[in-house]
Amino acid sequence: MSVSVLFVCLGNICRSPTAEAVFRQRVIDAGLQERIRIDSAGTGDWHIGKAPDRRASAAAGRGYAMDDLRARQVSGDDFQRFDYVLAMDDNNLADLEDLRAAAGAGEGVVLARFLDVLGEDGPREVPDPYYGGDDGFDHVLNLVEKACDLWLERLRERL
Repeated sequence: MSVSVLFVCLGNICRSPTAEAVFRQRVIDAGLQERIRIDSAGTGDWHIGKAPDRRASAAAGRGYAMDDLRARQVSGDDFQRFDYVLAMDDNNLADLEDLRAAAGAGEGVVLARFLDVLGEDGPREVPDPYYGGDDGFDHVLNLVEKACDLWLERLRERL
């Protein structure tokens, strides 16, 4: 049995590629890379083909590989290809719900906010650090690391 996870933000150059890189490393460290497929995408099309924002790439300082990641836009087909589609914020979640309905697909996919795994006392959204400074990217990385640990724990139960 395997499982697939898609992380989604607005442009796919900050939050979702950070989540992809962190989660991929967690999966590799757990020896589950053959059983968990991981990708990221954006609801917008502005950055298709571009590398992650250089400030997001600072995650490499914590050991996360992002050099090979390139932005892409989420599509209706993703609801057929992935078991979990995880949105970084409420706006992206709403856009994904609309896309899923328009595609008439994805009844079996889990569509949720990425930070839902933190529970009711945790933050609901990963803030978009794009228009801020480096400290916003560090905050995002901290949130992503915590949530990725919990998602991996949850997904192990499905394997």
